[in-house]
Amino acid sequence: MKKPGVRSRSGRRAGKPLLVAGLMSGTSADGIDAALVRFTPRSDGTAMKILGYRTIPFPRGFRRILLRNSDASTATLGEISALNALTAGLFADAVENLAASLGYSAADIDLIGSHGQTIAHHPAERILFGRKVRSTLQIGDPAVIAKHTGIPTVGNFRTGDTALGGSGAPLVPLFDHLVFSSPRVNRGILNIGGIANITILPKGGGPDSVRAFDTGPGNMPMDLLMHSHFRKAFDRGGAVARRGRINAAILRRLAGHPYLRTAPPKSTGRETFGAGFITWGLAGAHHVPGEDLVATFTEFTAMSVYLACLTHVRKTHRPGELIVCGGGAENPALMDALSRYFSPVPVVTSDLYGIPADAKEAVCFALLAYRTINGLPGNLPAVTGASRPSVLGVICPP
Repeated sequence: MKKPGVRSRSGRRAGKPLLVAGLMSGTSADGIDAALVRFTPRSDGTAMKILGYRTIPFPRGFRRILLRNSDASTATLGEISALNALTAGLFADAVENLAASLGYSAADIDLIGSHGQTIAHHPAERILFGRKVRSTLQIGDPAVIAKHTGIPTVGNFRTGDTALGGSGAPLVPLFDHLVFSSPRVNRGILNIGGIANITILPKGGGPDSVRAFDTGPGNMPMDLLMHSHFRKAFDRGGAVARRGRINAAILRRLAGHPYLRTAPPKSTGRETFGAGFITWGLAGAHHVPGEDLVATFTEFTAMSVYLACLTHVRKTHRPGELIVCGGGAENPALMDALSRYFSPVPVVTSDLYGIPADAKEAVCFALLAYRTINGLPGNLPAVTGASRPSVLGVICPP
């Protein structure tokens, strides 16, 4: 790749539009979502245009090594260290891939915002050597991305929030508030990746009124079951779930998971809803067909979102519209289940509002990077539990 010239430390071109690449790889660990966004100068970053987006698959075999090192029982320090650099290189390649597909070069891009790849998320407070500690770890070092691309890169967004007593997640609700707030209707913005998270936007409310949290599992259990029973990465078109029958006994057990009763602010990850969750959910169940398991866990994802709203959202703020994004928005079986639970509330995808469902989180991290270099907060303390709003991330020069 031809390296562009070094810009100013912030990567800004004062008074001019900025081209920002946003990068995201979620708990499903199936690839890198990359979006290119043009920001016209405006203090909050909402004057933006999505120029294009792509999902770049990880190399064959990479996901297996990544998941092995996202499990404390199989992770090794040597592989984590190597993956930190390797993942950053793949993220850098994704920027080049995205730029070329849209007719740009890397030299045209002013800034990168990278979420990285989470391999550990422990937001609950621990006391170690007399200090309160909350931790989260995303690999894909932004300094490596910056050096490989020659583009200033903002990364490590979550650690600043945990340092202030927050859970480091979710960070998308600030984007949701800036983009989707309505003066007339309460909205729920539901993102279904490996984990599902919801943002509640009370009509006419300001940033302090926003509530958001991880509702529980998203696609992760379904994807694990598809791999173990059908050797497929995911349930394309919800076809397997639609063939299967919901197992009522398993569904009742899943509905009793303690995370559903935990009050927000809260966030979760693979540690809670990975393979161990499936093993727990199937305790006592025997000879259940694979398609029935996929159908049951698909149903539970929708049910857990509904129960979260029923339990943790004030009656006056219940969504009058549910806007869905993330990979789960492409699963008709899951969308049908959500529509059934939330009826008569309309359930639509974010595409209806000009934000492609697959691209939303990548666009979000482009916006967060834009806010960081402008000295603007990237978190909502009412959501994460942090002690104050804060500029997030580290800025890595090229």
